[in-house]
Amino acid sequence: MIAIEPQPRSPALLRENFLALKAEKGLRTREAAQQLGVSEGEVIASHVGQRGEASAIRLKGPFPELLPEIGTLGNVMALTRNQSVVHEKVGTYQNLSHQGHMGLALGEEIDLRIFYSHWQHAYALTEETTRGPQRSLQFFGADGGAIHKIFLKPESSLEAWLGLTDKWTHDDQAPGQSVSASSGKNATLLDAEIDVDGLQLAWAGMQDTHEFFGLLKKFKVARTQALRLAGADFAWQVENRAARTMLEAAATAKLAIMAFVGNPGMIQIHTGPVENIKVMDKWLNVLDPGFNLHLREDLIAQSWVVKKPTTEGDVTSLELFDTSGETMVMFFGKRKPGIPELPQWQALAASLPRLGQADQV
Repeated sequence: MIAIEPQPRSPALLRENFLALKAEKGLRTREAAQQLGVSEGEVIASHVGQRGEASAIRLKGPFPELLPEIGTLGNVMALTRNQSVVHEKVGTYQNLSHQGHMGLALGEEIDLRIFYSHWQHAYALTEETTRGPQRSLQFFGADGGAIHKIFLKPESSLEAWLGLTDKWTHDDQAPGQSVSASSGKNATLLDAEIDVDGLQLAWAGMQDTHEFFGLLKKFKVARTQALRLAGADFAWQVENRAARTMLEAAATAKLAIMAFVGNPGMIQIHTGPVENIKVMDKWLNVLDPGFNLHLREDLIAQSWVVKKPTTEGDVTSLELFDTSGETMVMFFGKRKPGIPELPQWQALAASLPRLGQADQV
């Protein structure tokens, strides 16, 4: 067994320990970083200016100007994750725009909602593998947590990759990266302090799903707290097996769905059918060409079916939360502005087993 120094301060020592741990246990970068007691961003930064098994180039911003150039790479794999779920989509970055710190990518496959205020660090990483060099662009927050990753595929343009990394190379190519603690959550009230009648009235009056975030702020409620207080017509808790039930049913019915996975800096969306649903140990997986979803079922603490009124009818979602109340993933039926929600999706959501339902039979 190798000896690992806890929370190494030296980038050289961190890199050495990381590579040794990865070789010994075959861990992914995120897993190895956790065992070393550091962030994933610190591990990637330790490769800056180095050669060998892994090398990295620190990139500069502004990121809203860098990201639209990703389309020159052609077909790539986009990865966004949080603590519990990994969302992977293959496609080309298209139709990127931004207004201030808010950005969009509205490609047919790569569909993103981008919150650039959380983007702090970026690297072009090259890792040597048995299948040849694996190249990626990786973006991190101030706390070193991964926000978004872009992996080149065999058909991606290496020439464009070289040109992009050269153009956006940062002046500072010293290894290592300092990190800071993540910002806290918005202040919320206790149940007894909340204007529940006002919350329910505002909920019933929503005309667009995007109004929901303003509603949470206005009434100073956490998301799961709002679901509890919304009333049975708008939100009800379902068994935590609901995600598996829903995905398997959607695959059988060939029902197109939407899967939203996010973190503070990014939301990544899949729209379309799901086909190959596999359970592997603690992971519930969608393993389809062009779309992979990996969900830690054992980390699901709460599952809710939620209805939000809009001018185009109700929008129904299945929303999963971890023990901290953080959103893991949200599922919707396939829909676009101006098109009402699919009745098949509404029926599927309504059929999901309600919490405690088995005890009431």
